[in-house]
Amino acid sequence: MSAGADSSGRPKVVIYATGWCGYCERARQIFRRRGVAFDEVDVESSSDARREMHARSGSRSVPQIFIGERHVGGSDDLRALDASGELDALLGVGSPKT
Repeated sequence: MSAGADSSGRPKVVIYATGWCGYCERARQIFRRRGVAFDEVDVESSSDARREMHARSGSRSVPQIFIGERHVGGSDDLRALDASGELDALLGVGSPKT
């Protein structure tokens, strides 16, 4: 298993976020609808986590989303991948549950 994959072999999803950010919640909901587990890194409670997010993404805004080693970007970028159908392929899952 690679560092960018979970125990099922699917890409690991990491969201750098804050608890109060509406865009962060939109990103969480997209993954929850698909039943995709994700690791959330709270950048508000840790300056080290915020520095890590900036080093990995080049951005200071939240959310910053990674699928495996791929930097997806923020909530709007995730929604665009979802709308294009590319998100399911990146995640290795089928269509979302309704």
